[in-house]
Amino acid sequence: MIRTLKLPRNRSINLEKPIIMGILNVTPDSFSDGGRFCAIDIALKQALTLLTEGATIIDIGGESTRPGAPNVTLEDELNRVIPVIKAIRAQSDCVISIDTSKAQVMEQAIEAGADIVNDVRALQEPDALSVLAKYPEVAVCLMHMQGQPRTMQVAPSYDNVIDQINHFFNERIKACEQAGIKRERLILDPGFGFGKQLEHNYEILAKFNEFNVFNLPLLAGLSRKSMIGELLDRTIDERLAGSLAGALIAAQNNAQIIRVHDVKDTADVLDVYQACIKGM
Repeated sequence: MIRTLKLPRNRSINLEKPIIMGILNVTPDSFSDGGRFCAIDIALKQALTLLTEGATIIDIGGESTRPGAPNVTLEDELNRVIPVIKAIRAQSDCVISIDTSKAQVMEQAIEAGADIVNDVRALQEPDALSVLAKYPEVAVCLMHMQGQPRTMQVAPSYDNVIDQINHFFNERIKACEQAGIKRERLILDPGFGFGKQLEHNYEILAKFNEFNVFNLPLLAGLSRKSMIGELLDRTIDERLAGSLAGALIAAQNNAQIIRVHDVKDTADVLDVYQACIKGM
């Protein structure tokens, strides 16, 4: 298993214990925090807060991928994310991730200072592979999604959800390597809530260890998602306890990056978990 993820400017992330990716959506319509951090100064303040609370990575997204979300133009997405990346980079040498599927956004974000590309479409959009091949130090997160955001929750089905996700990962890893993107740059995300029914999501969580067959870092992102709301009958603002439980279970099953909205609370949970491991 890769324990150190190398990054641009001779930097790296230690993955010996789970780390936190803090979510920063600069969108008007994201399912949980849409519209809260659209202004550059507010987004910068939130990023610095997330870092203080315990985030190692700030994941910046300019296009909502919630079910039924409308497409965002290239110009709009660039206008949302690039100024924020530049503002954060001017204040901090933290690890910045760009959450996008558009090749031009990826390239401009990397040039502005992004270290990781987090792509829900796993570099399947035009020119995405070739752009990432140009930047050999940038890490890439490949996420599994059945369908597209607008329609992904319309009766998704699997014969064996774990096997099919692993087959997808295998194919995307091969595609990356053939494009000149080295394997050790890759992170895998099974995509909670992206083309999965409730039972699929909890099977993925229970069997998260089974994605370790590739010996690559694993990312778990289930913070505040409908898999928690539907199970517990909770609104988005009432899903903290469920999100923390999911984060802990994922960490226990070898998730190395936990993507969350509630950084401080998640950091507390992971600190307690690490203390228990040390005491064993």
